[in-house]
Amino acid sequence: MSTDDTMTIDERYKYLRKVRQRYVKASRRERAQLLDEMQAIIGQHRKSLIRLMNGSLERKPRRRQRARTYGPDVDDALRVIAESMDYICAERLTPSLPWLAQCLAGHGELTLTPQLLQKLEQISVSTVERILARIRQDVPRLPRKRPSRGNRITRDIPTKRIPWNEQTPGHFEADLVHHCGPSASGEYVCTVQLLDVATGWSERAAVLGRSYLVMSDAFQRIQHRLPFPILEIHPDNGNEFFNDHMLHFWNDAISGAELSRSRPYHKNDNRFVEQKNSTLVRAYLGHDRLDSVVQTSAANHLYDRMWLYYNFFQPVMRLTEKRWVPKVGQASRAERRYDQARTPFDRACATGAIRPELQAQLEALRDQTNPRQLRREIYDLIDEVFSLPGAVSGITENVHLTLLAHSYRDDDACFLPQFMTQPNLKTPERRGPAR
Repeated sequence: MSTDDTMTIDERYKYLRKVRQRYVKASRRERAQLLDEMQAIIGQHRKSLIRLMNGSLERKPRRRQRARTYGPDVDDALRVIAESMDYICAERLTPSLPWLAQCLAGHGELTLTPQLLQKLEQISVSTVERILARIRQDVPRLPRKRPSRGNRITRDIPTKRIPWNEQTPGHFEADLVHHCGPSASGEYVCTVQLLDVATGWSERAAVLGRSYLVMSDAFQRIQHRLPFPILEIHPDNGNEFFNDHMLHFWNDAISGAELSRSRPYHKNDNRFVEQKNSTLVRAYLGHDRLDSVVQTSAANHLYDRMWLYYNFFQPVMRLTEKRWVPKVGQASRAERRYDQARTPFDRACATGAIRPELQAQLEALRDQTNPRQLRREIYDLIDEVFSLPGAVSGITENVHLTLLAHSYRDDDACFLPQFMTQPNLKTPERRGPAR
């Protein structure tokens, strides 16, 4: 029998279990023939096969673990060799272990004994792989490339989560929703959304592309109509949020506000705004592609109405208590309790974050607004967004026409307060060289 045809232990037991079905029913002469067959196929002694046929064919667990064949000396040698080879995989490293050890020993990097050299010659790939997996946890790997500009910018910005029980308005989670359809090529509309953790106040602005020009204009648009100051902005790690131009903008336009970010690949660090991405953006504009100036402006008109509808008329519930309840025999579950539903505007007023004169103006705005008619306008604007033409191939869209100074229409004055219908914001200037 060749080495390639040798049965594993599990295959042997499987074969013997099938043969025993015939063995228990066979005569004495038939059993002798079956034993001859098993002996020829498996290669075990005849008496061993008889004991297996009369006993249990279930594998028993090992009573005592085998001692380690390769001790700390092999670990130390592999640690030095793997580091020298920049932690290549075990399949590439194992065949070269003997001569690499001799080479490094000649340079005084490790102490090589005949016993250690013999172990390195006979060690298997799987054993090397297990040892490397263990020692990689303690040894940092050198970076293969220079860190990107974005990494150097975000290095000094703390990673955190805004607490779910934050009580002070002004701590905003921020995110960007892409309206690119099935293809992310070219410039397309994105929605910048901010959500205040304490009150549930939400803000949205549509931008065409992700340049500094449109991103800073979106934050100015949002800041222009916020009734209370921004204390913290907490986006993810996207380059549209963290670049030299936007850092300068935040330092100038939102002076004193804290800037934090979520941990990379931890989407739940922005869990509140991620939820509103689904209910307040995707639920209205879906996943279709929007990529023209007129679609961007129409989306902003839609978001202006949604600003009034969801912040002044849509009650939200806020989490007040969260505890883990153990269950016998099962995993524990989280039990959550919520407070009485109130609108974000009422919650903000209760905290005293809105100035009294502005609060009176906003209360008058809510009193004169028909929420049912406002809801009809919202759905009419959704139809308008999708009835407008998209970008034409070969024709460049002028993003300046989407900026705040060009985007208000005459019918916006019917529901926006006076201080919001007269924007005095300047077009943001590019800082530094173009990128």
